[in-house]
Amino acid sequence: MAGTPARSIGKSRLFPQSPKALRPMDENAARETTRELAAVAKERKLLRLASLLTHRGAEAEFLAAVFDLSTFMRDCARRRPEIIEQLFDTGIDARLTDIANQIHALPYAEAINEKSLMTELRRLKLEAHFLIALDDLAGIAGPELSVRRLSVLADACVNAAIDFLLRDAHASGKLRLPDTDRPGEGSGWVVLAMGKHGACELNFSSDIDLVVFFDPEAPAVLHPYDAADLFSRLTKRLVRILQDRTEAGYVFRTDLRLRPDPGSTPLAIPVEAALIYYEARGQNWERAAMIKARPIAGDIAAGGAFLKELRPYVWRKYMDFAAIADVHSIKRQIHAHKGHGEIAVRGHNVKLGRGGIREIEFFVQTQQLIAGGRFPELRGRETVPMLAELAGHRWITAEACEALTRQYWFLRRVEHAIQMIADEQSHTLPEDDEGIERIARLLGFHSAEEFSKSFSAALQEVEKHYAALFETAPDLSAGIGNLVFTGDVDDPDTLKTLESLGFQRPSDICRVIRAWHFGRYRATRSAEARERLTELTPALLQTFGETRRADEALLRFDAFLAGLPAGIQLFSLLQSNPALLQLLANILSAAPALAAIITRRPHVFDGLLDPALLAELPNRQYLSDRLATFLQGMGDYEEVLDRLRIFAAEQKFLIGVRLLAGAIDATRAGKAFSDLADLTIGAALEAVIEEFAVHHGKISGSRVAILGMGKLGSRELTAGSDVDLILLYDHEPDAEFSDGAKPLAPAHYFTRLTQRLIAAVSAQTGEGVLYDLDLRLRPSGNKGPVATHIEAFRKYQRTDAWTWEHMALARARPVAGDAALCSEVDAEVAAILALPREPGKVYKEAVEMRGLIEEEKPPRDIWDLKLIPGGLIDLEFIVQCAVITGQIVAGDRRATGTAEILSRLSPGFADEQTKQELCEAIGLFMSLTQMIRLCLTGPLDRQDIPPGLVDLLLQATDLPDIGVLEAHVTETLQRVRSHFERLLGAG
Repeated sequence: MAGTPARSIGKSRLFPQSPKALRPMDENAARETTRELAAVAKERKLLRLASLLTHRGAEAEFLAAVFDLSTFMRDCARRRPEIIEQLFDTGIDARLTDIANQIHALPYAEAINEKSLMTELRRLKLEAHFLIALDDLAGIAGPELSVRRLSVLADACVNAAIDFLLRDAHASGKLRLPDTDRPGEGSGWVVLAMGKHGACELNFSSDIDLVVFFDPEAPAVLHPYDAADLFSRLTKRLVRILQDRTEAGYVFRTDLRLRPDPGSTPLAIPVEAALIYYEARGQNWERAAMIKARPIAGDIAAGGAFLKELRPYVWRKYMDFAAIADVHSIKRQIHAHKGHGEIAVRGHNVKLGRGGIREIEFFVQTQQLIAGGRFPELRGRETVPMLAELAGHRWITAEACEALTRQYWFLRRVEHAIQMIADEQSHTLPEDDEGIERIARLLGFHSAEEFSKSFSAALQEVEKHYAALFETAPDLSAGIGNLVFTGDVDDPDTLKTLESLGFQRPSDICRVIRAWHFGRYRATRSAEARERLTELTPALLQTFGETRRADEALLRFDAFLAGLPAGIQLFSLLQSNPALLQLLANILSAAPALAAIITRRPHVFDGLLDPALLAELPNRQYLSDRLATFLQGMGDYEEVLDRLRIFAAEQKFLIGVRLLAGAIDATRAGKAFSDLADLTIGAALEAVIEEFAVHHGKISGSRVAILGMGKLGSRELTAGSDVDLILLYDHEPDAEFSDGAKPLAPAHYFTRLTQRLIAAVSAQTGEGVLYDLDLRLRPSGNKGPVATHIEAFRKYQRTDAWTWEHMALARARPVAGDAALCSEVDAEVAAILALPREPGKVYKEAVEMRGLIEEEKPPRDIWDLKLIPGGLIDLEFIVQCAVITGQIVAGDRRATGTAEILSRLSPGFADEQTKQELCEAIGLFMSLTQMIRLCLTGPLDRQDIPPGLVDLLLQATDLPDIGVLEAHVTETLQRVRSHFERLLGAG
């Protein structure tokens, strides 16, 4: 009983066996948390739990460590310690079964309504979530059991919501159910779980993918012509029940984007229309998605019948060459990096990154598509059993099966640990030492180093087998065919081969390759170089052919070749390192902007030869060390500036390559581009100050600071961003002139100094431009002086600045200059932002300003993510208004990044659901913006987007198709605009 005092708390009291020993991050904090929880337990008469925590056995030590390592687990235990108390009487497995039964019973409870259903679902789901994590962290439940438990929980919750909605529709006369005790039967409402949910492989903080169909001729349907509207409205309510955030939290984030043509179809689609769509227009990624489809709620029999009808579409007995080529194009959406460099641990995406979970899942699905039509045993939904079946049919080796199975479950454990910390849908390891240490301890490792070593080994093993699987998969084509480039007449069979490889102008390609053999370029003048290039040519053609812009890619390679000083080393390297060749092909086909850099400056390619390139995060320290080395021994002013331009160009390129290769995500890229700007502009400022002093001397007490604004201030620069900044200065009050041969008064001195800095940074030279500068955000804008005294800045901001100028300061941060003045400026900015303001007035002015921007700069299309309603400007305005009206939860430091500020919006300003949706929106928009700005020199033209770039955008967003991505963008824009209007009163 709950009130019975504990006698002796044995090891079997909470768990059937001793839990895994975990070490907290902070022993003292863990003990304090345990004491607090013991006091709460005692107060609530949970005496066995209080005794357990007070007497400190192995289980108490385990709980203390869990609560120190996971804020989610700690907060749950504090709010509902009775969840743990129950475990003295009921094991976790039995309790989870009981919870599932309670969830299933909810729609049939007396006086149940939508609100109470939502509350109860959230309460029971939270308890189950906590127990699943506890058993997992204790080492009693392996990841195989945890993913199944999470999937069973999701099934129960969806079922309860569906049954409630069907019974409610019946009660209101909208449906006539054959049996209200089994509402799904004959209802015609088909709900399929997709992805990890369909495969019973959900991760700890996973969303669930559902596809919803309906049969208008089902027995329950009263009016077939009204069925589309009815089931779409029911589906909308289903999503609200499951994912809306209330004071009790949420159940599951729900995604409906895997339905046919999501940009133009309703939430629920007639079964017949869906079958016609899949048969006539269905794509291979949709066939792959249907492998995991599973009826989980509503009319299960109708769902099974639908999948049976769809079976010939998914499982083709015979596949023509075009279908196989399309499947291989699906494979290329995740690249097989065949050992190119080490893999970073910090910041690595366990799901989508190199050597990650998706590589295992992706290969299994593509092989199922190719072979499943002939071998029914290969049609299963779950990844690991299908690995075994593939091995049994000799599509993969037993060694690969064993290794990938072992690493799959290890990586799933890592993924769960990441998500169990704060119940966040993240797949990315922390970038800081403390974060990695926390993950290591949650997983039971003795040290971060031991975890990092195991994690790297796992990724490398997956990557090795993943690449090998593609190479050793059964050869379904007849081979590459003729490739003859001798003489001056095109070989007919070679033209056919080139066409089959994907080249649209085979005759032109033949001419280009023949030119290589004539030795017209410096890189091909030696016989040995031409020989190596000849050996490399088949691999080049195959790799470029897979890009779907084969002709463009090869012509860009030709331009690259023309600028190379020598070729032997590169050709040998590309021949022995297929990953490097693949990376080069990706750049040349998907990223015209990066390709142009390689073509103009072939030496930047040297950076790709560094085997550690993809393993090293380009953080501030890394870039600072590289810059110091690069500038070492440079004394001449112009030489320093040229070296800075070269360094910035190369590092921008290498940061971009890391983003392209998936080694870093958009957020990390934004920080890296911004750190690079901080460092190079700071170095340019130092050089300018030193050079200026040669002629004009110095002002007594002179100090200069650069205040980064806009995307530089928020650390969200892209590859093509210009830089917004304000130059602030200070000096001794009584200083009248500088002390040089050509003395200047202070105001004149700092104005000239700033003009010199502008020229140094933005002037076009033989080595290009360091950055395009924009100083329009300084006090008084273009009419004001280019340099501003700190006191003038302070006075202007407090007395004369417009609301929009204070909004702009929300993203401001000192980026370079005198350290003491930078601190002073930062404090002053914080003080200005904290000034009391009337929120209603601020919001009104912001809305008016947004309307003016829309009027003067209308967006081109939905890909104009900055200007379009619901896009980046709306998000930035929400953030800036929240900052200057005090609607931000205080943190350890002042935040300037859009995503971070959105996550810290105060509850009184934005509820949890709103925060979640805004954070997801900025993540999506930044991922797309970073990749587009990296790859293209101008705006994205939907009619002429490189297919390789499409693949990159899909990888970055983890979506299967450009149509689905556009639908997701449109939906997100609408959601953001709705929040913008509500939060700022613009509706």
